[in-house]
Amino acid sequence: MQTPAQIVFLGLDRSDAIEERIQTKLTKLEQFTKNITAARVVVEYHHKNPSQQNRRGKPFLITVTISLPGEDLVSRSALGDDPGQLKEHEDISVALRDAFTAMERQLKDLVEKRREEYRSATR
Repeated sequence: MQTPAQIVFLGLDRSDAIEERIQTKLTKLEQFTKNITAARVVVEYHHKNPSQQNRRGKPFLITVTISLPGEDLVSRSALGDDPGQLKEHEDISVALRDAFTAMERQLKDLVEKRREEYRSATR
């Protein structure tokens, strides 16, 4: 990565353990492409609606933004209308896993697309 990753915490205190886990996951993403120029990860409590703001174990929302030459990719931990899905993300590990799995998929797809474009151009 050309610039240090930016890790932002919203609605919760900064945690060295979470930052280390995020750095490890970002390093893993670099195995798919060495062209990552910047990364930003936002870790926040997500308040879906006012009735959920006061309940225990508020769901986490993780947003991962990866910049590559000519392209920015964004992934988020899945958060839908299904109450079970919201409950699942009360655990930050699950939210991180989902956000980074989605980013991994996007990176793999982009790398494959660029390979196909290169192969087509050289034929």
